[in-house]
Amino acid sequence: MGPFDIGWVRDQFPALAQEINGQLAAFLDGPGGTQTPERVMTAIREYLTHSNSNAHGAFATSQRTDAVIASARLAMADFLGCDRDEIVFGPNMTTLAFTLSRSIGRDLHAGDEIIVTQLDHDANVAPWKALEEQGVIIRTVDINPEDCTLDMVDLERQLTPRTRVVAVGYASNAVGTINDVAQIVKLAHAVGALVFIDAVHYAPHGPIDVNELDCDFLACSAYKFFGPHIGVLYGKHEHLTRLRPYKVRPASDQVPSRWEMGTQNHEGLAGTVAAIDYLADLGRRVSPTVGNRREALLSTMQATQQYERELCQQLVPNLLQIPGLTFFGVTDPSHFIRRTPTVALRMATHTPYEVAKALGNRGIFTWNGNFYALNLSERLGVESSGGFLRIGLVHYNTIEEVHRLLQTLNEMAALPALSS
Repeated sequence: MGPFDIGWVRDQFPALAQEINGQLAAFLDGPGGTQTPERVMTAIREYLTHSNSNAHGAFATSQRTDAVIASARLAMADFLGCDRDEIVFGPNMTTLAFTLSRSIGRDLHAGDEIIVTQLDHDANVAPWKALEEQGVIIRTVDINPEDCTLDMVDLERQLTPRTRVVAVGYASNAVGTINDVAQIVKLAHAVGALVFIDAVHYAPHGPIDVNELDCDFLACSAYKFFGPHIGVLYGKHEHLTRLRPYKVRPASDQVPSRWEMGTQNHEGLAGTVAAIDYLADLGRRVSPTVGNRREALLSTMQATQQYERELCQQLVPNLLQIPGLTFFGVTDPSHFIRRTPTVALRMATHTPYEVAKALGNRGIFTWNGNFYALNLSERLGVESSGGFLRIGLVHYNTIEEVHRLLQTLNEMAALPALSS
């Protein structure tokens, strides 16, 4: 594998050239949504200029739209390692999760059980909790609070013959923990339960192979891996065929179209293809001998993991040296394979909002709050006091940006509380 060309990567993203108060912007807000390559913007503009139409018409622009939809299914199938007819598009992962949970709920009965976790984004909790209305029991798996990893012993304890669905995140969008989803799938299938994986946060950080995982459903968002606002759902063909979605009567009953409510975001689908092609081109740069697009994407994600781990090795140990800083998540460098470069912290003398505001004024973009991981912020006792400060790196970030962040946080740690 060749070197990771961070210069070439950054050249693809026009937004990275922005300045804030005379400082080059450092986008450390990746978990909330990544920046987009120039080619994604071009693809959206080209679609709206030359192909803007609804689908399935007997004229040129509509036929071009049909081709865009087909290309997007194939691109996402290459990204996830599945068949194109197992790809469903929607406005976002949350909407797709509610759509799926409502359909699965048709076949559930009072006393059936669904497992969620303390670690997940609420988009993988609330859609399942909504089924409590029909008597479904929701069980919640705890975490190990010392490193914010999932308590696998508690998960096994929660599984019963009445378990119908296990809903779990591939990685935590708040603290970066990567779950052992392969083992979770095996445990769930052993009791006959379906598995729904929220891979929104993990998707830009590592390779995904849904066939190898043998999961039943997996959702992600193009907006989190350098594309536009498009939600993507993988579902095993047998489930997409067997389950009955709620839909309008004239809509297609073919898989996977029967799961796509209303007119899709066609320009967004064009941008999604461009985002996948950007990732594939990066893979060809680091591994020039790769063959098809799937192989190029796997090469990209392997190189990304290595590069981001190097960023993490600079970030986490130095954060732990800052006086008065509380860190949430995996800190042992030998265990960084179990985390993405997303970290959550609090400072003793400043609220998360105050820290995010001060960093933002210096052109360093981070998030504060609970990031919709409500179960986690409540479990860790920080929900009522402003949640966390979240720093989220992706592969266009640099060591220099990490050092700039650390310098600023050290300077803030030496200041008195802003409210004093």
